[in-house]
Parts: sequence; structure tokens; C-alpha cells
Amino acid sequence: MSRFIIRRAKAEDGAALCAIYAPYITDTTITFEYEVPTDAAFSDRIRETAAQFPYLVCEKDGGIIGYAYAHRIRERAAYDWDAELSVYLKQGTHGRGIGTVLLACLIELLEMQGLRHLYSCVTMPNPRSVGMQHRLGFEDAGVWHSSGWKFGAWHDVAWFEKHVGGGEPKPVVPFPELDGDIIQKTLNIYTEKLNLEDK
Repeated sequence: MSRFIIRRAKAEDGAALCAIYAPYITDTTITFEYEVPTDAAFSDRIRETAAQFPYLVCEKDGGIIGYAYAHRIRERAAYDWDAELSVYLKQGTHGRGIGTVLLACLIELLEMQGLRHLYSCVTMPNPRSVGMQHRLGFEDAGVWHSSGWKFGAWHDVAWFEKHVGGGEPKPVVPFPELDGDIIQKTLNIYTEKLNLEDK
């Protein structure tokens, strides 16, 4: 029987993740990046992100089919409790709830770190991604009109926000400093959700 596994990304996953990401650069406006990074550069991105935030991959039958991660959204100290989320799936695996479960797992881990405000952006139109944001409890936060130029046209970007906690915050705990057993338990819970939904 085929099985999903959600686990922490490793730098060695760079080539596999870059292969998933590349068609989004070359064939879509989902990302505004123009040039496909090298595998080595992608591995560096994983290392840099995972030093502070969760970086997750989803495997099925031993092959990586998607990934999700968070990163800092602004540099000023007052934004320490904010993060932007991203998820990318291998072509042909959309519409099965994989992205939703990956992001739900990511959100729970970010809450454990002490993050309070989560954001995501979607190049419009993209009803499938907008629906996923709303299912995860994100609310509309506005549109940047004609803010990105790609493939010879301007594109709108819709922003979404989710608030997870209130009051005076405590310092955010870097992801590698969280209890490893609690992280693994959380990954196991969402792995099982994926496997149950796939039956």
C-alpha cells in the first residue's frame, strides 16, 4: 500500500525540491522568480530557512511530491512574530488535499515557535489556492494591483492573513530549538491525516 510521509527537509533534498519548483518558474506566474536556481543554491535556501523556520517535505512511496516552508516577511524587529508561508506540489498531484495538510502542519509548528501573524500571497486569478487559504482560516488582507511583471503582463497579487494568538508575545523560538519529540509527533499526526484521506 502506498504511504505518505511528512518530514523535515534536508539540504540534500535540494535537487528534488528544485525539480518541483522549476515548472512554476518557467511555465506559471505562481512565483515571480524568473530564473531556475541551481540545485546547490536551492540546498542553501533550505539550510538558511530551516535555521529559523519549519521546512517540510511530503513523500509518497519514497519520492518527494511537495514541500512547504515559512520565512520572515519583513526585517524590522517589530515583525519578529510574522511569517509568510509557501507550498509547492509536484505537477499532477494537485486537488488531493496534500497542500492543505502540509500547510496545516506548518501552521501548528509555527504556533509552537510563538509566531502570531501568518501571511500568504496568491497571484490572481487562482481560485484553487484562494479556496485553500480560506479552508485554513486565512482571511482576505487586500490586493496589490498589477504588482508583478512576468510573461509580458502585469499581475495582481492577493494577500491573506491568519492570526494565531494575542496579547504581549514572548520571543520566538528558532525551529531547531523546539523539542524534537514534539516536532516528530506533530509530523506523524499530519502524516496519518494524509494517509487516511488517501484511502
